[in-house]
Amino acid sequence: MNTQNNRKEYDGCFPEIKLKYVDGNIKKFKIGSSKDSEEVFREIMDSDTLLLREEFVVIFLNNSSKSLGWHKLSIGGMTGTLVDVRILMATALGCGAVGIILGHNHPSGTLKPSENDKKITSKIIKAGELLDIKVLDHLIITQDDYFSFSENSILH
Repeated sequence: MNTQNNRKEYDGCFPEIKLKYVDGNIKKFKIGSSKDSEEVFREIMDSDTLLLREEFVVIFLNNSSKSLGWHKLSIGGMTGTLVDVRILMATALGCGAVGIILGHNHPSGTLKPSENDKKITSKIIKAGELLDIKVLDHLIITQDDYFSFSENSILH
């Protein structure tokens, strides 16, 4: 059996997945509170569309709660955005994260988490438990304020 010929059969069938590390002018930061997280999310999220469409962002942290980076997981519409837990966890594993902080905005301005917000948070927590990646907080950002799942003891 000629393995070289077999390899040719698979050329292009299995794309390589790569993470891109952009180190340039990215600030490394330590997150010690929900307020710190809010400030970082406000820098990442597009302030021009904060009232127009939802964005879901994840901050990846090392064991010292220092940032490894962030990923804008999805941009949705006025009333929601999709979150693919598999992509989130693959990215966390790829950058060696031991902790993550979730954040998304509510264009409506309401700080109250929806049932879907609670369900996706719970789903991400369960996935993280299997991979030893801790969800440290989930923030809902509005134009003027924020809501922290951790501060309100609903991170479960």
